[in-house]
Amino acid sequence: MRRSPRLLATAVLAAGLSACTFVPIQAAGVQVRVAAPGQPLACERRGEITVSVKDRLGPIARNELKVRDELEVLARNEAPALGADTVQALNEPIDGEQRFRAWRCGPAGAVPAPANAPRTPATEAETLPLRDP
Repeated sequence: MRRSPRLLATAVLAAGLSACTFVPIQAAGVQVRVAAPGQPLACERRGEITVSVKDRLGPIARNELKVRDELEVLARNEAPALGADTVQALNEPIDGEQRFRAWRCGPAGAVPAPANAPRTPATEAETLPLRDP
């Protein structure tokens, strides 16, 4: 079976582009911290940010880690406009879109809530026994 050079070139280009990061971090975004999802914070809530990027290039899905990284960078770039210095993902990326909560935590950083604060199930771990193969 003979392959068309044009088809091969398109496939190579698409594969190469899927590995690229298209979103640069801005100077203000460099100062923005990222808190773990579900971690309770003792910070001032500043709002929510919804960001999106292309998760597919035609029929080819982009690398999931690259998409997540770009979404995080976009959220960090948007946070200073809300007076926030910390962002926290509210959900998993869906079709290249993700929501983040923006917080102002101050120079001390993302401060966890006091130990007596209610914990959400997302912060708890479940231990399961290993199965024999």
